[in-house]
Order: sequence, then C-alpha cells, then structure tokens
Amino acid sequence: NRQVEVRRDCPYLDTVNRQVLDFDFERFCSVSLSNLNVYACLVCGKYYQGRGKKSHAYTHSLEAGHHVYINLRTEKVYCLPDGYEINDPSLDDIRYVLNPRFSREQVEQLDKNKQWSRALDGSDYLPGMVGLNNIQKTDFVNVTIQSLMRVTPLRNFFLIPENYQHCRSQLVHRFGELTRKIWHARNFKGQVSPHEFLQAVMKASKKRFRIGVQSEPVEFMSWLLNTLHADLRTSKKSSSIIHKCFQGELEVVKETQNKAISERKEGGGEHNGALKIMDGATENNNIGTETYRMPFLMLGLDLPEPPLFKDVMEKNIIPQVPLFNILKKFDGETVTTTVRPPARMRYRVTRLPQYLIVHMRRFTKNNFFREKNPTLG
Repeated sequence: NRQVEVRRDCPYLDTVNRQVLDFDFERFCSVSLSNLNVYACLVCGKYYQGRGKKSHAYTHSLEAGHHVYINLRTEKVYCLPDGYEINDPSLDDIRYVLNPRFSREQVEQLDKNKQWSRALDGSDYLPGMVGLNNIQKTDFVNVTIQSLMRVTPLRNFFLIPENYQHCRSQLVHRFGELTRKIWHARNFKGQVSPHEFLQAVMKASKKRFRIGVQSEPVEFMSWLLNTLHADLRTSKKSSSIIHKCFQGELEVVKETQNKAISERKEGGGEHNGALKIMDGATENNNIGTETYRMPFLMLGLDLPEPPLFKDVMEKNIIPQVPLFNILKKFDGETVTTTVRPPARMRYRVTRLPQYLIVHMRRFTKNNFFREKNPTLG
C-alpha cells in the first residue's frame, strides 16, 4: 500500500454540498457501473470509481472542478486530483449519514427520547417514523417495513451490526442498514429511500417481489420473516430473533369423515336408501379426529361475507364486527369448515408470541374477477 498524505487543512471543504448527498441508492459508479472501490463526490453527489490518475473520479475532479470525495466503504475522505486524505471533524456528520451507528446505551434510550430532528431543508421528522419513498408500486414493502420498525426487540437487534456480522445474506445486512437509517436522528433528509433493500429483496426472492409490480403485503411479510429467520439461524434447529418475537403455537383439531363412509355415500345403485339410514345411525361413529400442534408466525382472520341486498338508500349495508368476534376462530370451540379437503377444523392458541400478527384477506377471486371486501379500506 502506498503512503497517503493526511492533512487537516483543505481549501475545498467549503465546496461540500450536503443538500445533494443521498446514500440510499445502490453504490455503483455512474460511468462504469462497477461496485468496486466507489467514491461519492461531496460536491455534486454522484458516484465514481477509483481515485488513481486514470480513474473516473480523478477525471471528474479535473473536468468539473469537484475536489472532495468519500470512499463509500472505508469512509475516508480524499482531495482529488492532489490525492491527500482529509482528516477534519466537520465531515463526521457525513460519515454518520453514510453509515449510521448506534451504541448499546443509545439503543436502550431510544424509546425514552421523543425529541424531533430537523433535516437540512428545515423539515422536522421523528426518528423511527420517517417516510419511505414509494418507488413504483412498492407501497406493500413500505407498510411492512413501517410495521416491523415498531417491534422493539427486532429493532434493537438490527440496530447493532455485530449481532448479525456472521451472516452472509445481503438481505439481512440491507434490512439492518435500512433499520439504522430509519432510526437515525441526524439524517440530511426527512425521508428514507429503501432502494438498496428492494434490490436485495428482488435478488433473494428471484424477482417474486420486484419494483413496479404490486403485491400483497401479507405475502411479502410472510416471505420476509421466513427468509430472515432462515438466514439468521446458525443451525437448522437454532432459533432467531424472528421466532423469538413472532412465533406462537396453535393446537389444531381436525375432524374428517372416514374414507369407507365417503366411498359408500358416493356409490350409486339399489342400496342408496339403505345406505342413508345406516349413515344416519352410524355417522357420528365414523368421524376421524386428529389433533396436532403447529407453530405460526401470523394468524389469518375470516371476515363476514358482504350482504347481497341493499338498503333503502341503494347502498350495501357494510356489517361492523368487533375484532374479538373474529378472533373467536381460535378459541378452541368455533368450527371452521374447509372444502378441500372436506374437514371441520377447530383452532386453539396454546402459546402466544411476544408480538401477534393478524391479517385479513382483502381480495377474493371468483370465476370472473377479483372482489374486494368492502369492510376493509
């Protein structure tokens, strides 16, 4: 490694423009599209590769007269084309925005501090409640992220990168970076762009979830939680912060009719009348019951069917049902009937998680179109 001169005084520090700096996007050179050895110009905000005499950053410094650059990986600041390193404390705020960091003491004090922060444009924002940019129909990702940011143990885990430094998954590290940016109190802007996280989602899901295509939030949340758990655990039997926060246990009682009875019922011919009498007498004795326990990360609630008839104002009467009534599905007594395979199910929650996720299906498909349930906005 060649020796690099380190200086505290630089005549170009006043050209640094914090208003144009945005470190939320993927770190690729704007000329070569390479992600190796990328620097950000602190004057115009663009990304360039290298700082040698034939590099794109060096050329940009001569062509545009922009002289101050920061290495996006090492966070060191250099003056080009002179090539010396700048060691000035006034640039620390840029380093904190590039890579937000929290100590364990700061993490413990997060919920006690309700102080608002001010961005460079004068707008106020509350750390942890910042807006997320909607990048072409990615609102289903944004609502999922905003929901997970309210889970204190999950947030505290991802605010400290040492907790998951053993993990090789880009999705885990991008989720951690996004968590730190959302909770950072010294951002230059009042909103955060989840662009890098979305790129990791597209790659990990093999484009099942991608920019520009609308998806269901519950499907994305289910995939995200299961993928993060699989990437974080160190062995197949070990747990993770995901299961510690969200995993509960459900007891399922499944009642199905024995195959012999079903086959005799389906069979036609002379003995149909006799079969009906016999079935009626012995049906209760020919029901097979199976009881088992299964883990869950979220519970699905069934909404009441919308009414067919309209009121006097020619509007559908939207039924209002308390949440407790819908949750009776999991009291161990309410019967839920399934069509395929035909069975009667009873569910009982035997162990509640720290944080319970419930979801309701907004859309149902019939033979003609997708129908939205009017009881949900």
